Amino acid sequence: MTERLYLFDTTLRDGQQTQGVQFSTPEKHLIAKALDALGVDYIEGGWPGANPTDSEFFGTRASTRATMTAFGMTKRVGRSAENDDVLAAVLDAGTPAVCLVGKAHEFHVRTALGCTLDENVEAIRASVAHCVAKGRETLFDAEHFFDGYRADPAYALTCLSAALDAGARWIVLCDTNGGTLPAEVGRVVAEVVAAGIPGSRLGIHCHDDTGNAVANSLAAVDAGCRQIQGTLNGLGERCGNANLTTIIPTLLLKDPYASRFATGIDRAALSSLLRVSRQLDDILNRVPLRSAPYVGASAFAHKAGLHASAILKDPTTYEHIDPALVGNERIIPMSNQAGQSNLRARLAAAGITVDAKDPRLGRILDVVKEREDQGYAYDGAQASFELVARAELGLLPNFFEVKRYRVTVERRKNKYNQTVSLSEAVVVVKIGETKMLSVSESMDETGTDRGPVNALAKALSKDLGPYQACIDDMHLVDFKVRITQGGTEAVTRVIIDSEDSQGRRWSTVGVSANIVDASFEALLDAITWKLIRDHGQPA
Repeated sequence: MTERLYLFDTTLRDGQQTQGVQFSTPEKHLIAKALDALGVDYIEGGWPGANPTDSEFFGTRASTRATMTAFGMTKRVGRSAENDDVLAAVLDAGTPAVCLVGKAHEFHVRTALGCTLDENVEAIRASVAHCVAKGRETLFDAEHFFDGYRADPAYALTCLSAALDAGARWIVLCDTNGGTLPAEVGRVVAEVVAAGIPGSRLGIHCHDDTGNAVANSLAAVDAGCRQIQGTLNGLGERCGNANLTTIIPTLLLKDPYASRFATGIDRAALSSLLRVSRQLDDILNRVPLRSAPYVGASAFAHKAGLHASAILKDPTTYEHIDPALVGNERIIPMSNQAGQSNLRARLAAAGITVDAKDPRLGRILDVVKEREDQGYAYDGAQASFELVARAELGLLPNFFEVKRYRVTVERRKNKYNQTVSLSEAVVVVKIGETKMLSVSESMDETGTDRGPVNALAKALSKDLGPYQACIDDMHLVDFKVRITQGGTEAVTRVIIDSEDSQGRRWSTVGVSANIVDASFEALLDAITWKLIRDHGQPA
């Protein structure tokens, strides 16, 4: 028999408290739709009345299978629950569930609220009872619970009991400051259950200030909690919240959780986890964390030749799960540490079959090592490596030829008599017997110069004849620059991450003493890799 474990997502509320993050209403709708398709049980949409975006979101939200939840706080001391305007705004959102945060730490009651301990308990009881009487499933977030329990266990438990007796469906234990460690979380949760708060009514809400939010959440489940709160990609205040992108596959794929618990997420939905994680990064205009568990681009990357050799024989030698289960894929990077096992695996992944005794394999490895000595880095630029290998194997199509290009940067006065920069690029390419000249400026819609590399990229992508639709389908996701040598011998390495509408993401590298040349080389590789995937051979 499996027990039901409930997943509560607070990306749209607690995740929005991340420094530099502010969702628009359409973005909140997109995220809510993705969360609902994934199969979480609760979606906390925000705090109605706290800001216009949250209020608009609740007013325009679509129906969801997940229980939509509005967040707010318990009533203020000196007012009745019926006459508290903050509590009224939460109820006016019209959601089937509400989550009320209240103090469970006597220090915060006296210092932050400035009221007596008994007044705080009454505020919790009255607020929960009022929401329950209005027909809402009510959750009580016991803020600073673990710190409060450490200081005064009896009072912290009194706060929980007040909410439970008033009809709260869930009592959520919050490690608000994120300083509690897994062993203490497990012990305290077990003591809370022993004190009479059923585990079937307990949730856990952890912050990642010690890097233990996921471990703390699992420890709470081990001790009896049956609801986990967290956010996609670990968004949240300070160091973030418990990362549901890590917790979800752990619950579904790892024992004892996989055999003991059931969630609202099935294996088919789990395979969309990487796509959902990347969608959030795209909305935030963030570069995905390569080392993220399960969904990171490096989560299943095997650089060492010894590892790659074993992976080719049996992937379980160095992989704890099949990457496809979470929508990810295996990567065998190429670098100056690589051997022929890595090389053959990478070629096979690119659809290139080469006999193990082919002498060109050794030449490819030599070229990779020579170029890495010059500053190239192919372990982070797999697409460029593939093009190097294709060139050595005679399998690199010649889609077009760049005859020349020029980039200029001019400083001049604009109509407001301000001195501004203007970058302009000219690129001449030859496709078959036809030459094409493209000119582009880097000025954006706000009148801001985006720089010479931007102008060059726009000019190169402006007119590629029969390949234009293919080029229009790709966009640059990230642009990284590093100086690999100092002084007058400085060499610039540029790595570009690109993506297309099919969800493919690839990295290319360029190296030169000139940042524009290095950028152009990486751009050319990115376009060529895309053309190989979409066209195969020159038109």
